[in-house]
Amino acid sequence: MMLLAIFLLAWSQASLARGLPDFTGLVEENADAVVNISTTSAASTGNTRFHGLPFDERQLDQLPEFFQEFFRGPQSPFGGAPGSSQPRRSMGSGFIVSADGYVLTNNHVVEGADEIIVRLNDRRELPATLVGTDPRSDMAVLKLENGDDLPVVKTGRSKNLKVGEWVFAIGSPFGFDYTVTAGIVSALGRSLPSENYVPFIQTDVAINPGNSGGPLFNLDGEVVGINSQIYTRSGGFMGVSFAIPIDDAMSVFRQIRDKGSVSRGWLGVLIQEVNRDLAESFGLKRPRGALIAEVMDGSPAQAGGLQSGDIVLEYDGEDIHLSSDLPPMVGRTPVGESARLTVLRSGKEIALDVEIGQLPDERGSQQAAPTSDNSSTAPLGLTVEPLAPDLADSIGVSGGVVVTGVGRGPAYNAGIRSRDVITEINRKAVSSVEDFRKVVRSLPEGRAVSVRVVRQGRAIYLVMKP
Repeated sequence: MMLLAIFLLAWSQASLARGLPDFTGLVEENADAVVNISTTSAASTGNTRFHGLPFDERQLDQLPEFFQEFFRGPQSPFGGAPGSSQPRRSMGSGFIVSADGYVLTNNHVVEGADEIIVRLNDRRELPATLVGTDPRSDMAVLKLENGDDLPVVKTGRSKNLKVGEWVFAIGSPFGFDYTVTAGIVSALGRSLPSENYVPFIQTDVAINPGNSGGPLFNLDGEVVGINSQIYTRSGGFMGVSFAIPIDDAMSVFRQIRDKGSVSRGWLGVLIQEVNRDLAESFGLKRPRGALIAEVMDGSPAQAGGLQSGDIVLEYDGEDIHLSSDLPPMVGRTPVGESARLTVLRSGKEIALDVEIGQLPDERGSQQAAPTSDNSSTAPLGLTVEPLAPDLADSIGVSGGVVVTGVGRGPAYNAGIRSRDVITEINRKAVSSVEDFRKVVRSLPEGRAVSVRVVRQGRAIYLVMKP
């Protein structure tokens, strides 16, 4: 009987092992297309950030002593302690999506970088240029220089993912290249406080600083997401990680590659969750949908007939279970196309056709500033565009130029930021892009000059030293 029991126990354990996935072949097939990304930028006095979360001294003290030294020490790939005069370094992951050298990663991996180096699995190190970024989705597109015979990942469809299915990640946590971690899909369509236009994939795959931007694979060896954020109280993995769905990521990639910017659909409404009490008061049998709290003036929603108090139940035939379901659906709709909304109004369901507008550029997608362009002034590190009449009226100015991009340089050091309106430089009025270029060409080198900018409706003067 004892021998029989031992046999049954061994047989059950072997059966259990046979039921678990074997990742060895999948890793061998896909590791070559995963890359390590290291960046160098000017010294910063602020706190280093990982996965969109502050990583301050208090959090460092909660880590093991080895990791405290890893992050604080002079050899740290993430730079020295806050306030250090040493150049700031960061490290992350990415993956190659095309044979001609396009690489996807997170925006926060390369944000503010002066130099980007991509290391392949075969130990090649290639410089990369930043094609463009989309801070709203935390994505960046890089282009490898002088690359040939590049391996490429296979991309799948994140919309086919199921909660509970196995997934795995390849990345460089804490600088340990080509680390493989595995887990399951914990939830789909997660909306995070920092961004409600990305329906994140939640997993329990171990993700740590350095994994950012790396691929999340399914068991078919296809990339289904980009590892982007973690929920943590210590700065390390706590069992909850989030990935950008590859369907959304590839849409952003194609727009940045082809147009240099990202457009998203926009309704122009403020929404809130429908709880049990609200559902009862509106005559719903159960909580569902997105309650419209406010319709913005001049918005597509107003033009389409939506009203405050409407509850959106369906969007183009898709049910709205939670209010967080609506923004990603709208964002994915091409600008100018009509969408059919089923709304509950006064206890009755009605259908409305709304032409979707373009999401105003609040955080904006940005194309890397060109070195020669009619709207760019390389010595200052600025990219500007003409001031639209409606914007000029709204902020009460009669002329100026809008800052659309700020790279490292005198303008950045002076505190000029994207979406600032420049109306005067060195006491000379700036009414157009041509005026801007003429004034900049005449600036005295090495001497501080004043710059008048209008920011959020208020005029301020900044000092810039070209």
